[in-house]
Amino acid sequence: MIYLILSIVLSVGLLVNFRLFPRYGINTFQAIVFNYPVCFLLGYLLLEKGETFRPDFSQSWTWYCLALGLGFILTFLLSGTATQRIGMTLTSLANNISLVIPVLFSLFVFGSDSMSFGPVNYVGLALGLVAVAIASWKADSGKTGTGFLQSGGLALAVFLLYGITNTAINYLQIHLIKNSPGAVPVMLIMVLGAVISGLAVWVYRLVKRQDAFRPKNLVAAVTLGIPNFLSFYFLILALNHYGSSGAFVYPLYNMGVILVSALVSVVFFREKLSRLNLAGLGLAVLAILFISWNSLFV
Repeated sequence: MIYLILSIVLSVGLLVNFRLFPRYGINTFQAIVFNYPVCFLLGYLLLEKGETFRPDFSQSWTWYCLALGLGFILTFLLSGTATQRIGMTLTSLANNISLVIPVLFSLFVFGSDSMSFGPVNYVGLALGLVAVAIASWKADSGKTGTGFLQSGGLALAVFLLYGITNTAINYLQIHLIKNSPGAVPVMLIMVLGAVISGLAVWVYRLVKRQDAFRPKNLVAAVTLGIPNFLSFYFLILALNHYGSSGAFVYPLYNMGVILVSALVSVVFFREKLSRLNLAGLGLAVLAILFISWNSLFV
């Protein structure tokens, strides 16, 4: 259980970083770009005995993993922007309830035989969509003079982009990755893709004089990169501890991140939760419980 708790706490730490960046004048884009080399170095140091990092470019999944690195950059940028504009609570809700999208694809597109869904599970999917709708609407209605795309649209975009990225990873696992060298080496290939794409965009911005390097952004990259990789690493350890039972671990992880994020946002950042916010949180937790009902209670 300690691995799962650490993964939850570190995931919330990512949102805390984003929330604090404006206070200290941190360039969020640079912090995100530089955090991926930190992730790569940390992941390389955490390779287990017998594991090696040798990308096989003759395999198509290697190229797909590298391409997913760009998706990592985009989702992280979006998450950072959303956290700073609509708060930790709604961003976390939209992020974690995005599991609805890969579940829907697994059921109706990928045809996953391991998923046995009944009425309770489908109610959970519906509740998840309602929770996202509440998050998007509330984020928009609370910002006077701010358009939907700058407020409520961010919650919806976080939901969609995280869901699409996780669906792509799920597709890789089901159809493309054969004889995987291990979870961490595969993750390192994705992180390498994020390093390459992020640095390429940053160099372009430097050449165009749209950006200027500041050393303090490197410090922020370390405080962001360490929890970024370790949250995934401890989640993998939690999965291994529970016999790779993702149907048991992921619901607890998602619910934990949503609830702890809400608690931290209220206690430390004085974010106010309306009755509608609380209703959205409650629906999100119920949705995750119902989606995973068979694995948790049957």
